[in-house]
Amino acid sequence: MVHGQVQGVGYRASMAAEARRLGVAGWVRNRPDGTVEAQAEGPDDALAALASWARSGPRFADVERVDERESSAEGATDFTIAG
Repeated sequence: MVHGQVQGVGYRASMAAEARRLGVAGWVRNRPDGTVEAQAEGPDDALAALASWARSGPRFADVERVDERESSAEGATDFTIAG
């Protein structure tokens, strides 16, 4: 879960592009409370790199914090922007 000014700044599209570059599968979506939620699966080093990227995000984002938690893999094969 990504908190801060992360909606309306290209965060989801930028995260999807970075995840694909890193070989990470999963999804990202806006939440009604203004946060961005993502689920990612892949190699540990790629997930760590994506989490590191998430703490700053794209150029116009202002990330306050990123809450991470482990979850079960969903078997995703690509990284998508969810509704």
